[in-house]
Amino acid sequence: MEKSNFLEVVGSSSTAKVLQYLIEGRHFDYTLTDIAENGGVSWGTLHMVFPKLIKQKIVIKTRDIGRAKLYKINTENQVARKLMDLYDYITLNTLKRHQEKEIVVTT
Repeated sequence: MEKSNFLEVVGSSSTAKVLQYLIEGRHFDYTLTDIAENGGVSWGTLHMVFPKLIKQKIVIKTRDIGRAKLYKINTENQVARKLMDLYDYITLNTLKRHQEKEIVVTT
């Protein structure tokens, strides 16, 4: 599996993978199972990483559905906002570079 541009810059730690998943889906909330399965980390690793993100208020609990708790990136948190800005910057910069390459190749 190819690393994303965000993970190429910040490293592919478990925390970075969880943050990337939550940043990409910043408008949605997720269960821990969703985050583990789709974020590319194991259940055990998620349970080591996630409490730190909660403690720093980078991730917040949004609601309960039955026994499941749902979480999302905290868009009100300064650190989380800066991480989202970094993710967006890296993504846009990568797109611009690809567009420039296409222009050079087609002309």
